[in-house]
Amino acid sequence: MSFKSIVRELKEIRDGIGSKRSGGEGKRNVHKNTNKSHVHHLMVDGNTEQQQSGSSSSLLRSTDVIQQGRWANLPPELLLDVIQRLEASETSWPARQHVVACGSVCRSWRDITKEVVKTPEQSGRLTFPISLKQPGPRESPIQCFIKRERATSTYHLYLGLTPALLGENGKLLFAARKVRRATSTDFVISLVSDDFSRASNTYIGKLRSNFLGTKFTVYDSQPPCDAAVQSNCRSNRRIHAKQVSPRVPAGNYNVATISYELNVLRSRGPRRMQCTMHSIPISAIQEGGTAPTPTSFPHSLEDQFSVPSTSKPKEPLIPFSSTSLSETPTLPGAGDPLVLKNKAPRWHEQLQCWCLNFRGRVTVASVKNFQLVAAVEASHQVSAAEQEKVILQFGKIGKDIFTMDYRYPLSAFQAFAICLSSFDTKPACE
Repeated sequence: MSFKSIVRELKEIRDGIGSKRSGGEGKRNVHKNTNKSHVHHLMVDGNTEQQQSGSSSSLLRSTDVIQQGRWANLPPELLLDVIQRLEASETSWPARQHVVACGSVCRSWRDITKEVVKTPEQSGRLTFPISLKQPGPRESPIQCFIKRERATSTYHLYLGLTPALLGENGKLLFAARKVRRATSTDFVISLVSDDFSRASNTYIGKLRSNFLGTKFTVYDSQPPCDAAVQSNCRSNRRIHAKQVSPRVPAGNYNVATISYELNVLRSRGPRRMQCTMHSIPISAIQEGGTAPTPTSFPHSLEDQFSVPSTSKPKEPLIPFSSTSLSETPTLPGAGDPLVLKNKAPRWHEQLQCWCLNFRGRVTVASVKNFQLVAAVEASHQVSAAEQEKVILQFGKIGKDIFTMDYRYPLSAFQAFAICLSSFDTKPACE
């Protein structure tokens, strides 16, 4: 039996369980690769567990029998070999969705799949939703595209090498909607393209500008680390993790600040910007340093992705705050935050324009184009090669089509938020 046949049968078993819980009609639904596929391939309907809490114990016992079927009882050694072979063969999307499907069979499959699948820093691949909040690879960058929809003020981030993949086979990573307010502009970031509500479990974070569009703040829906919650929240109350509804956002945590320099003299040249990454210490780019790497979502998304269990042990208490962090958070023991600056371009006499080497990834001149490198001091002891390395580059290649290439220590979420700041109007900076 081929790997694809195994995965197909696993999906049918999973869909059969869902139909028994929702109404007993026995219909099996095969998920299509839509904008929500990277979420739904991991989800076992969380609402079903609540709706069926009052059902008979015989139905629960029969469901357990199905869940603990022949696939759940495979020997761990054999299961490890199967998932390792699938991981090695399905290296790109949309075929990589079969690896994700393995994590939704049962808890044992999920644990082994998470053990086999490496982080983007180690493998250079994006697999689970949490991969979008983990640092990118250290050597070659992850290449993406941003498509702008002017009519709806939305922006879609796709994984891929060519714009031709923006169709059915395009892998949607994030979607953002621009919301203008009286004194600011918000870019609400979601995992899907049709739900930008902060009450949704697909809400990831937002980007907010000041009145002039010269300063932006990146807010994450989840805390960058547990210590940050304890030290930076102005009011904490202890509650059970399950008491936090997936439809209630955990809060907004300031993880980065983006500043654009005012162009008072109206001099020619690209915008000058500086990004302070509050959640990434400068030690991350020093020799032997590491960047913070979350392994799971604290509650909302991760709880829904896990397979329901009839035994419900008492949940540990976690700190929770309904307020945002302070404007300039400082992570305990993290040292100075990483600061990024745009790489200075050179003036091309023949072309009569400012030029940067985008290595063929940018083809249209635009004031929005930029490359970011680390801004360090001599005391930080960062190598010259690391200082010259382009951590994030963004540029235009066509009408409403832009490239976004990022690498360690930035995550896809942080890189996308920084690039979104370039779309806002900045009359005082140009």
